[in-house]
Amino acid sequence: MKLLSITSILLVCLFSFVGCKQQAASTTVPTDDHGHEHADGEEHDDHGVAGHGHGAGPHDGVVADWGGGKFHVEFTVDHDKQEGTVYIFGADEKTPTPIDATEIEMSITDPVMQVTLKAAPQENDPAGKASRFIGNHEKLGVVQEYAGTISGVIDGTPYSGDFQEEAHGHE
Repeated sequence: MKLLSITSILLVCLFSFVGCKQQAASTTVPTDDHGHEHADGEEHDDHGVAGHGHGAGPHDGVVADWGGGKFHVEFTVDHDKQEGTVYIFGADEKTPTPIDATEIEMSITDPVMQVTLKAAPQENDPAGKASRFIGNHEKLGVVQEYAGTISGVIDGTPYSGDFQEEAHGHE
């Protein structure tokens, strides 16, 4: 009985310490500019500390930051086609921004997979550039919310952004 009481007290202390430490860490992150500036000066969705949520993008996908707000990427998935699509946007999170790249990479954490997305230029993209990238992987057929990292290179500068889908209805 003493052992159970001591264990309970230690667990309470541990959780209290971890909770305080996490709360203190979150107060050091600025919330008014959500960690980066947007070039157009307009307000955007609250990014928050955890998840850096941008809300749904123009294609109803999850939007992530690339380069401190200079670029944004939107991830969508078609489970039936086992296909992931990433759109590249500017600072406003909605203007397609073609880049000079033939592919970008996506790492998903659960189920673990690496997907190379190939350039699939949209109608208004100039020759040799693309604002849309598409890749297939059998695990994208799993109906779930995905989380991971999208990375690529723009004009010799590497960019990377984490994303996490929020629960939504799957058809």
